[in-house]
Amino acid sequence: MRFRYAMVCSSNQNRSMEAHALLKRQGLDVASYGTGSHVKLPGPSVNVYDFGTPYKQMFDKLRRKDSELYKRNGILQMLKRNLSVKLAPQRRHDNAGDGVFDVVMRFEEKVFDSVLEDLNNREQPLMKTILVMNLEVKDNHEEAAIGGRLALELCQEIEGNEAWEDTIDDIVAGFEKQHWRKLVYSISFY
Repeated sequence: MRFRYAMVCSSNQNRSMEAHALLKRQGLDVASYGTGSHVKLPGPSVNVYDFGTPYKQMFDKLRRKDSELYKRNGILQMLKRNLSVKLAPQRRHDNAGDGVFDVVMRFEEKVFDSVLEDLNNREQPLMKTILVMNLEVKDNHEEAAIGGRLALELCQEIEGNEAWEDTIDDIVAGFEKQHWRKLVYSISFY
């Protein structure tokens, strides 16, 4: 693998995990994280879990609580997908020791801004470049599926480019023109 990718979202484990699942199936080195304080899943009342709670445990609890409702709103299918990718949701701030990533993909602007702030406030002993991108994706199952495919396409484009630092403007411009989606990006350092 040439690059390491991190997919990051807020706290519901939908958009980042959809992209994680797709990139993983294509053999890319990928991890996914949430940035909130808890994992929050919709329902008649919000279902709140600590990061690190196994997806299987969430799945079983919601299935017992109201199987039909959580099937209808797609939460059980989402948790089943997540289960096939990894054991439990991880919070980025709790997993800082997971290593250095080459590309960090965000799916909402507020998360993008917080990542840049975090990177800019850290010491940068390696002086290794990191590409931080934001692809705005609405937080629903249909948009997460589209966003995941777009993230995969973008990562494959970067992966296939020998000198992404020199061509990132062209990669982004081509992506935006083809998909009519705005990308925001920044190059930072570890």
